[in-house]
Amino acid sequence: MTGFPNAPRLLKGGIVLLDPLTAIVRRVIVLQYNPETISRTLQVQSAGGDSGDRSEALRLKGPPVETLKIDAEIDATDQLEVATAADLVLRVGIFPQLAALETMLYPATETIIANHILASLGILEVLPAEAPLALFVWTPMRIVPVRITDFSVTEEAFDPNLNPIRAKVSLGLRVLNINDLGFTHKGSFVYLAYQRAKEALSLVAQVQSVAELGRGLLS
Repeated sequence: MTGFPNAPRLLKGGIVLLDPLTAIVRRVIVLQYNPETISRTLQVQSAGGDSGDRSEALRLKGPPVETLKIDAEIDATDQLEVATAADLVLRVGIFPQLAALETMLYPATETIIANHILASLGILEVLPAEAPLALFVWTPMRIVPVRITDFSVTEEAFDPNLNPIRAKVSLGLRVLNINDLGFTHKGSFVYLAYQRAKEALSLVAQVQSVAELGRGLLS
């Protein structure tokens, strides 16, 4: 804890998992350390495509496809220095933190078993398991529904029992917009709030007059 009473409180980024039907919070995954960088890519969704009809050149068929790349660190070193015999970190290291992230990619075992039973009973159509709605949270102005597109872990250190105690996690995220989810989906309301926040911020940064870009530029 900082010794400066007026120091700003450090917010942390993370992922919140919601029930896709009820929006009840199932799990909150807080990143131990905030990533130093976040890479974002926006791919324009033009109506005419890259080589489409010229009459469609300025038309947009939806929000851009936005992808995020995040590298996060998980480290149990500080916990191990003060851990007692009863602390979980001594028995399993950072396995729980890694498992919390990794299981976002798996259908629940109960669902796998239930689908197998239905298939064995001759049910013609077994629907794929629906994952929780994942929200990537990075300040109140950047809360977006996402789907994990790729996930990699580099385990860098281990305790005497070979439990990982330090790792780097790389996450690739695809932002889910209204075209992906459908307008009435609960995740779409979150996405629209994200887009509205961007639009509000863009007004603050507007150039006040064309003259700032060069006298007589558009005359």
